[in-house]
Amino acid sequence: MFSRSQTLLAEFLGTAFLLATVVGSGIMAERLADGNIAIALLGNTIPTGAILFVLITILGPISGAHFNPAVTMVMALNGDLKRFDALPYIAVQIIGGLVGVWCAHMMFAEQVLQISQKDRFGQGQWFSEFVATFGLILVIFLAVKFKREAVASVVGLYITSAYWFTASTSFANPAVTIARSLSDSFAGIAPMSVMPFIGAQLLGALAALMIFLFFRQLPK
Repeated sequence: MFSRSQTLLAEFLGTAFLLATVVGSGIMAERLADGNIAIALLGNTIPTGAILFVLITILGPISGAHFNPAVTMVMALNGDLKRFDALPYIAVQIIGGLVGVWCAHMMFAEQVLQISQKDRFGQGQWFSEFVATFGLILVIFLAVKFKREAVASVVGLYITSAYWFTASTSFANPAVTIARSLSDSFAGIAPMSVMPFIGAQLLGALAALMIFLFFRQLPK
């Protein structure tokens, strides 16, 4: 059994490394792609899926490896996380995400404090975030129920594919969305676009929880 401080540190570190990867690989990809957006997106996608596999594998036994307030919310609602642990989890996820973005900026000699100018607005973007988060939450719940040892693999692969089949490139995470608003890079999102994204993500997460409750009675 791990202490609360240990689980919170795991959530902080995991979210920080996730955002350092998302933003850092985005900066690197944009610099190397010579204007080819498809190649830049691919260079951003593969490291994100890979780091999720690594982080969930090594930190999952400590904290559950949420790294995502939407995951924490539905885990608490489903009784898989104590309700009084949810807010501390979410707080360290958001703080960890910000630290990860700032670390990425420092590694690439960028200005540390930035505000994104990249608008991601419109019904297609919002519906994409609903779909991306719905799929992510359902994948997590069903993998935990039917094949727990595969959680890291299926989450990493799901996000890798969702980068490409959603118009929003699958943020699917309120902490990621907030943190990326503070990076005026390939991975950024303008602050005015943040709240609609988060609203769609939370609705997607709740919808996935309802579907899972239907499947929960199925035998393993």
